[in-house]
Amino acid sequence: MKQFPSSELLNSLPKQFFAGLVKKVGEYIAEGHDVINLGQGNPDQPTPSHIVAKLQEAAANPLNHKYSPFQGHRYLKQAAADFYFKEYGVTIDPDKEVAILFGGKAGLVEIPQCLLNPGDTILVPDPGYPDYLSGVALANAEMVTMPLREQNHFLPDFNELSADILSKAKLMFLNYPNNPTGATATSEFFAETIKLASVNNICVVHDFAYGAIGFDGEKPLSFLQVEGAKEVGIEIYTLSKTYNMAGWRVGFAVGNESVITAIELLQDHLYVSLFGAVQEAAAEALTGPQDCVKELNQLYERRRNVLIDGLRSLGWNVTAPKGSFFAWLKVPDGITSEEFANILLDQAHIMVAPGNGFGEFGEGYVRVGLLSSEERLTEAVRRISCLEIFKK
Repeated sequence: MKQFPSSELLNSLPKQFFAGLVKKVGEYIAEGHDVINLGQGNPDQPTPSHIVAKLQEAAANPLNHKYSPFQGHRYLKQAAADFYFKEYGVTIDPDKEVAILFGGKAGLVEIPQCLLNPGDTILVPDPGYPDYLSGVALANAEMVTMPLREQNHFLPDFNELSADILSKAKLMFLNYPNNPTGATATSEFFAETIKLASVNNICVVHDFAYGAIGFDGEKPLSFLQVEGAKEVGIEIYTLSKTYNMAGWRVGFAVGNESVITAIELLQDHLYVSLFGAVQEAAAEALTGPQDCVKELNQLYERRRNVLIDGLRSLGWNVTAPKGSFFAWLKVPDGITSEEFANILLDQAHIMVAPGNGFGEFGEGYVRVGLLSSEERLTEAVRRISCLEIFKK
């Protein structure tokens, strides 16, 4: 059969770092091993029943069997605006400041294509969500990384960015609570970001995927809660984590009107909007009872405590995450992230994500998901305790 070559654009896309690890896990499972998968970010709990019920009801409505409006139903935009006012005290214009997304990832990948020309500069956190790089590649943009270091609480130090870089930069990605580090941001940091972006005409895109997941009584801060944020950027919110709706592929962007307009224009050419029943269910999630969100947050905090307390009991000096459903653990001295991940998989049948898969400054860490039961996390600690590396 004739083979047609892929385009230069497709060939420029970043390779999937974790594909080999996932394949290796599959091989262990196929051999009958009990692998504890702590390496991926797929929520393990079901979508709350009242949201599922709304989908079932809405799916039977013939009006939802037609094409939805290209830019989404207004009721969902209103629901997003109401949600932001209730949760964060932020006023959002549903007609001008909300774009419905096919999941948060879609928006993150689309935005560089909306705002950048080939060769333009985008600032990206390192370590960071790997799919930021997909948007950079599709826009043929130039990427400058912002190191996230533990001594700076995994916040970028803008003093490390030269005047030349700042003059060229047009877009900046931020993400708090952070994947992979579990760090959270402060209002002071966001205020500093807004000032920098305003002076240098940089659009800030805050990825608020884990906005509902904060620990020790601290609710994560929305970027838009800080004065001036809407002037310089947007925030992307996904229902995947807050409501365990990862497979539903629905989210939204809120904030700067010009950026929202650009997103909707691009999506007009890519999609014919979300299935109406999914939009109805999403509106129910945002405006309905929020007890399920509180309970989920408590579940992740209990799991965090089981994992962190257990690892500390082994003499492993690990830091507890402040938010997200990930723990970012420094690997033992004298070993790389990949080597340690391989030891855990080969000797303890535990999958974790090596930190260098999230960027250069992820080296020396592994990311562990809080997406398994407390019993499985306890078992993971037990297996780790048996490794020679922790018996020295």
